[in-house]
Amino acid sequence: MSLKYTADHEWVRVEADGALTVGITEYAQEQLGDIVFVQLPEVGRRIGKGDEAVVIESVKAAADIKMPVSGEVVAVNEALNDAPETVNTDPMGAGWFLKVRPEQSSEVDGLLDQAAYERLIGK
Repeated sequence: MSLKYTADHEWVRVEADGALTVGITEYAQEQLGDIVFVQLPEVGRRIGKGDEAVVIESVKAAADIKMPVSGEVVAVNEALNDAPETVNTDPMGAGWFLKVRPEQSSEVDGLLDQAAYERLIGK
C-alpha cells in the first residue's frame, strides 16, 4: 500500500485490517535531530484529527505529532520507550509511533500523496 502524508510531516500507511500506522517522515526526523524521548498515547484513547497524539523530544527541540485522522489508538510502538533513536534510524519503518482505527476512512483520502508531499518539502 502506498503511503499518505500530512503537511506536518507525518506518514500514514493503511494496513490490511483497515488500521492506520502513523510515523514521521525522513524530512521531519532530519529537522528534529537526535530524538531522545518519545511519549506515546494510551491504547484505547480516542484522538481527534489534528489533536496532539505523540510528544517527541530531541536534542534540538520538543515537538507534538498531530493525529492525521480521528480514531481510536489500537497499538503503540513500545520499543520506542527504550530506543527512541529508532525514529532517527528508521522513521519510515521500525520508528512508527502508533496504529489507529479511523472513524472515517474518507479522512485518509484528504491526505497528501507522495508527489504532493515532495512538492511541499521542495524535492
